[in-house]
Amino acid sequence: MILEKVINKIEIQSEYKDFVDTYIDNLLTEFKGKIHSIYMCGSIPKGTATPFKSDADFTIVCEDPKEFDYERLSKIKDKLLQEYPILTKIDTVICSMEDVLSKPNEWGFWVKVICVCVYGHDVGEQISPIRISPEFILDLNTDTKEEVDHIHRLLSTASDHTMQVRYIKGYSKRLLRALYSLVLEDTGVWEDDMVTMKNVILDHCEIDPTLVDDLYACYLDSNVSVEEFLEIADEAYRYFENALRVMAASRASLD
Repeated sequence: MILEKVINKIEIQSEYKDFVDTYIDNLLTEFKGKIHSIYMCGSIPKGTATPFKSDADFTIVCEDPKEFDYERLSKIKDKLLQEYPILTKIDTVICSMEDVLSKPNEWGFWVKVICVCVYGHDVGEQISPIRISPEFILDLNTDTKEEVDHIHRLLSTASDHTMQVRYIKGYSKRLLRALYSLVLEDTGVWEDDMVTMKNVILDHCEIDPTLVDDLYACYLDSNVSVEEFLEIADEAYRYFENALRVMAASRASLD
């Protein structure tokens, strides 16, 4: 099966159009000549964003991410968050053209399937159709352990309650996405609606349903204690890691 694009048509709501245009203009002015293309994913380009609850997710593709001054990027985001309080946060990922083209099952998947191009030439068009397979799922999760370990450390050491809530929400979402990736061969599509994602995991994964429900509850309401959340998250990740290990062993036996 071929993975279809999550967002086929950009439908940015009127409340967000000025922000999107302003942010892109700021990026192009501040990093003139360094940006190849800009992408969005999530609720804003889908037209399903909720004011004061939704965040903005951007991806910048460039020749060399090291050329970007991340402090200057943070200042732009902080300024616009004050000007557009309907946003909860602005996330911006930066990757290279080489990353997208040389890692089709990782960065290529992100740009081609998850994101939609809002500026420049869509490099995702250069990526061959992505077929769902155990190899793809394993490649897709190449960096999952590193990402989970990173956010685990951040959450474990965060003393500010606001940051704890943010990390718990992001951590639970990342784990749910990882669990969902395990069942792609059953679904045939990448789902980015969290309710649907949770229900599909329950239908197809041999995992304790209470664990999935608890993880989703933490995503919805991140005011749970750090200790309680980490207990849930660690158990969910152990299931995911074991399932991935079994998948890798099965693939190796066929080689």
